[in-house]
Parts: sequence; structure tokens; C-alpha cells
Amino acid sequence: MDQIIALLERADAASSPKEKEIKYFTKRKSLGSQPLEPLQSFYCPITRDVMEDPVETSSGQTFERSAIEKWLADGHEMCPLTMTPLDTSILRPNKTLRQSIEEWKDRNTMIKIASMKSRLVSGEEEEVLRCLEQLEDLCEQRDQHREWVLLENYIPLFIQLLGEKNHDIRNRAFVILCILAKDSDHAKERIVNVDNAIESIVRSLGRRIGERKLAVALLLELSKSNLARDGIGKVQGCILLLVTMASSDDNQAAADAQELLENLSFSDLNIIQMAKANYFKHLLQRLSTGPENVKTIMASTLAELELTDHNKASLFEKGALGPLLHLVTCGDVPMKKVAVKALQNLSSLPENGLQMIKEGAVQPLLGLLFQHISSSSSLREEVATTIMHLAVSTVSQGSSPTLVSLLESDDDIFKLFSLINLTGPDVQQNILLAFHALCQSPSASNIKIKLTECSAMQVLVQLCEHEDPNVRANAVKLLYCLIEDGDEAIILEHVGQKCVETLLQIIQLSNVEEVTTCAMGIISNLPENPQITQWLLDAGALSVISKFIPDNSKHNDPRKYHLVENATGAMRRFTASTNPEWQKSAAEAGIIPVLVQLLDFGTTVMKKCAAISLARFSESSLELSRPIPKRKGFFCFSAPPETGCRIHGGICAVESSFCLVEADAVEPLVRVLQDPDPGTCEAALDALLTLIDGIKLQNGSKVLAEANAIPLIIGFLSSSSPRLQEKALNTLERIFRLQELKQKYGSSAQMPLVDLTLRGNSRMKSLSARILAHLNVLHDQSSYF
Repeated sequence: MDQIIALLERADAASSPKEKEIKYFTKRKSLGSQPLEPLQSFYCPITRDVMEDPVETSSGQTFERSAIEKWLADGHEMCPLTMTPLDTSILRPNKTLRQSIEEWKDRNTMIKIASMKSRLVSGEEEEVLRCLEQLEDLCEQRDQHREWVLLENYIPLFIQLLGEKNHDIRNRAFVILCILAKDSDHAKERIVNVDNAIESIVRSLGRRIGERKLAVALLLELSKSNLARDGIGKVQGCILLLVTMASSDDNQAAADAQELLENLSFSDLNIIQMAKANYFKHLLQRLSTGPENVKTIMASTLAELELTDHNKASLFEKGALGPLLHLVTCGDVPMKKVAVKALQNLSSLPENGLQMIKEGAVQPLLGLLFQHISSSSSLREEVATTIMHLAVSTVSQGSSPTLVSLLESDDDIFKLFSLINLTGPDVQQNILLAFHALCQSPSASNIKIKLTECSAMQVLVQLCEHEDPNVRANAVKLLYCLIEDGDEAIILEHVGQKCVETLLQIIQLSNVEEVTTCAMGIISNLPENPQITQWLLDAGALSVISKFIPDNSKHNDPRKYHLVENATGAMRRFTASTNPEWQKSAAEAGIIPVLVQLLDFGTTVMKKCAAISLARFSESSLELSRPIPKRKGFFCFSAPPETGCRIHGGICAVESSFCLVEADAVEPLVRVLQDPDPGTCEAALDALLTLIDGIKLQNGSKVLAEANAIPLIIGFLSSSSPRLQEKALNTLERIFRLQELKQKYGSSAQMPLVDLTLRGNSRMKSLSARILAHLNVLHDQSSYF
């Protein structure tokens, strides 16, 4: 009998879906619509329940196997019904009765499944939940029940329920769909063929965690079917949601999402979608092992993606560099182009750029750039941008023990710079940017030397007039780097009047602050050659430059400090005491009060430049101070006499004699003496020393004393700067000639002076001893003189 049933089941399984459906509905219609009560013989006499496994005893009575076995195990030897002795070794399965019971159950189950459909669409949530719970139980019991649910076409109803507001209903529907889909291609196909079924399932990926887990589990099961797998990846947002789940804290959900992504990776389009969602595992696999055309597609994807720095770093950590470099060296021109563009995208992260240099990317890239391939100008543009990124990466190497250099040979430096005259603007600007970055890198000194050797300054001066604004701007930036530390003779050889006028035009017209700053920096660092200064004056530089030195530095924008520093440095050239006319022009432009303000509110560089300029102005003050006019007529009727300058004795004014006292510059200069930078202190001290020069010693020293400058000057004797120490010694040697000041400050200077006689150089020892002699600490005949 069992063999016959097995044969029937196999025959049924071999039937087509349509044949199964016809047989099922034919049978169900023959059963009617009402369930039947069980026959009395179906009940176990002991349990009073319908039997599952009926067995017949030696007394001819039938019981539930578990019930009669327990009866016997409890020590009973008589039949519960007939009370006749039982042969405990005889329990025969009652197959006929069992089959009848199963047929009765199947009939009622079939009717029950069919009847629940109307209740499921009733809209009553509690009723719907009860039906779903019963259907779930039935589906878990037997494959046959799952088949009947499919034949009754419940799938569309379950899919529809996924859109219900009640999440319990949605979860129940998901559970049943998962049970149905498991190990059943037929069920999978039925689910996929329902309109918007995949979309409805995917929508739940963005809901509560429990529902998300059920949704991803169902999609994972469906993805085992080719038909379903094709549809899942096409649903908008599906892959993004799966990628998000793949990194969730729920281990099972994350594992299911990752496995589902693995199943979807059969499609290159899906892989690209994964990469756009920052899931690069399968893209990197295809990039390494795929066919050539697929490698090109994957490299192109990397080239076009907008990547975060984290993703750029992650891609290199997971091995993207090797395959891309392979494409650069071994691929055809289209393949090289997409590979270089991908490297360009990834190399914008400095740590990636350094890794590319270390792994030998530079020479292949330079090789592509040096090749004259007329059909691949865009390739050269991509290469130039990538090389620029690599150059930028060398700037911030921190305290790495092994510094990375982009251009190892002089030949590479010369050849790369020579391309500026052989390429279009896009390549030109990137080469300029690359060299500008290298001039900030640890190899800056060598780069600058080599650029000077290949007459780069001459080329850059010409490019400052280039019609392309980007080329022009980057030429100015690189020229600034070379001139900042450049040889004066070379600068004078290449920078002419036209260049000076061009730089002023750039300062006036550029709307890019960095370019304006660099152009101003070039002017600031040009040699203080009279001809260059005259060119600047003739071109109206005074008014142009003065606009960038704010008249109230307290409110200056910190982002503009470098520009103001360069402007203050550029203004310095017009203050040379050797040319009173230049000084006069600068003073009439109102620059002196602005310089005084910078002493209090400027940066260290601004203070230093301002102090140098004020010192130069002050050197001319004595000659420009007007004599006090003699009073005429009767004293009682004439106007009171004009008061002379405390330093110069005559009539002083800021714009006419550049007097530091009249400009209220003394106290700000004294405050600058406390700046931590020795060079700035030295510049301020130089300006103050102009007040005690020559015949001004008596009056100037009093002014310095009143401003409390002398203790600060004495403090410089202990400075770490030998220049500042020596300058302080020269100052004190003069000041201590005055008896009053010697008595007031001499004692505080003795110990630092004695220390310098022991530790200073020969000149400082001699000066210190001379001052100590003024202070009567050493005799004039001392061996220190």
C-alpha cells in the first residue's frame, strides 16, 4: 500500500501545474463547502480525541498508539473496552482507519483553506490575524497544505497585506510567504509574477527591524530563482537598503543581506548599484578577475563615483590600486583612460597618493604624459590631474621617517616642466599646480633649484599674461614660490617693467584671494632695486597696495592675514631713506598711521614689516624737521612760540617729517619689543634706536625711558638671538653714557653683562666689558678691551 501511495505521489508531482490545478479544483468542488464531523470510529476510546496513529490490539479494539502504550506501561494487562487479557506484543497499525482519518482531515482542511479567503479580505484586523495564524500553522504542517494555499491563489492576497498599516498583519504575511517560497520554485515564480510584489517586499526593508528581517529573508529565498533575482536588483533603492542592512548590528539580518547581495552580484548593473551605495566587494572582484570589457566598466564606475575620503581609503586598502595600475600599463588607450581617471578620483586623498608613489605609479603616468598621442589629449589631461594629486600628497607627510618624493630624477623635473610650453591649458594648469605643491614639500629646495636651472622663472613671467585665467593664476602662485627664496640676479634678469605692471593688474582685477596674495607676495619679495620701485610707482602701486593694508587691523579678517602681510612687505620698498621722494609719496598716501596700528594689531610678520618701514621713515626725520620760526615784533603782542619736537627740536609732522613721536609710534614699538619673535623685536629696536642717533641721544633716551623701553632692552642681553644681544649691547653702551640713566638702570644690567663677558663672542665680550666700565664695575684697563 505504501508503495502505491508513493507511486501516486510521484505521478502527482510529475503533473504539470495546470493539471494539478484542474485535479485540485475538481476534487474540492466534489467535497462541498461544509466540513464534516468525524466518525465515532475516529475517536480513541482512551483519549476521546481523533486518532493520529491508530493501532489494533489483540482484543480487536483500536486505540491511539501513544494512549494504549501508556495504558500498558502503567501495568494494565486487560483491554480498556472488553476487559479481556491483552497480548502486549501485538499492536498492529490500522492502516485503513488511518487513511480514512487522513482523507477526512484533508477534506476538511481543503474546505477550511478555501473558506478563509473571504475572511482574509474582510478588513477586520483581528479576523485577518486569526486567519493568518491558522494558515501559518497549516503551511508548517505539510507540503500538501502549502500546495493547496498556492492553488487557492493566496499569494496576491498576502502581497496585498504587505501594504496594511498593522505591522502584525504584515509580519504574518511575510512569515507565510517565506514558508511558501522555501524550497519551492513554483511558489517563488507565483510571488514574482504578482504585480509590484518585489516592490512591496523591498518597501519593508526600510521599516521596523523585525519586518526588515522578514523582508530580507524572503528576498534571499526568492533570489535563488533566476526570474526573481533579475527583478530584485531593478527595484529602485533596493540595493542601497540591502547595503545598509549588511552593516547593521543584527547579525542574522546582516548575514542575509550580504548573502542576498552575493546572489545579486551576477549582474554588472547590480554591482555598479552596489558601488554607488559604497559596497565595493564585487566591483573589486570584477576589476581584478573579470574579462577586459568588464574591467573597463568597473574602472569607469570608480572614475565617475563621488567618493568620501573614507571610501577612497577603503578601496585602496582592499586592493583597488594593483588592478588599476595593471590597466594603465597593459591596456589599450580607452582602458588606460578610464583607469587613469579612476586613479585620479582615488588619488585626491593624500594617503592614497603617497601609496601610489610608493607602488610605482609615477613612471607609467609620466610615460603617458610624455607620449604625443594626438587621439588621446583627454588622457593626458587626466594623467596631469593625477600627477598633480600625487604632488599634493607629498606636502603633508608629517613626521614620517621615510619621506616620499614624486620626481626622483632631474630629467623628470625638466621634462615635466618643459611640457608647459607643449600642452593645452588644462594640462598646463595641472603641471603648474603640481610644481607649486612640490615647492611646499620636503623636496622643495631641490625642486626650486632645478626649476631655476631650467629657466622656469622666465616661462612663468610669460605665463602671468596667459589668456587662460587658471593658467595665469597658477603661474603667479608658482612664481611666488621661486621669487620668495630666489637669487636676486636671476630675478632682476627676468622681471621687467611689463611683468611688474601685469602683477599690479592681477592684484586689482583678480577675485581669487590666493592669487592676489601671491601677486602681492612677488612684489614684496622683489629686490629693492630703484628701477623696480620706480616702475611700481609709475604704475600706481602705492594706491593699489595701500588698499590692502587695513586702517583698523583689530577688525581684520584672519583669512586675509597673509595678504596684508605681503602688502605691508611690499609697501616697505617705498620707505627707503635713500629716496625722500618715495618716502614722501608713501607718507602722503597715509601709510604711517596705518603702520603704527599694525604694531598693536597685526601679526608678527606685519609688526616686523611695519617696524622696518617706520625705522626708515624715522632716519629722515631730523633733516625734515622744520626749524622753529623766530618771534618778530613785541613779545607781548606776538603769537606764542611753536613747541619744538622733543626729539628733533624743530617743527615735526607725520606726513612731512615722518616723526615717530608725532605719529605716537614710540609706545607701540616698545610693546613690540615683547614679541616672542627675535627678528620682530630687532626691527622694533632698530626703529627706536633712530631716536637716539647722533645728537638725539639725550632727548631720545629720555623718551625711551619714559616709555619703559630700557628694561626690555636690558632683557635682550639674555636673548637666544646673538644679533639681538649685540644690538642691545650697542644701545646700552650709548644710553649709559647718560649719568641719570646709568644710575637708574645700571644695576639691573650688571649680571647679564657679566655673563656675556664670560659666554659671549669676542665682540660681545668687549662691548660688555666697556659698558661695565661705564658702570664702574670694571676698570678701563681691563683685559676685556
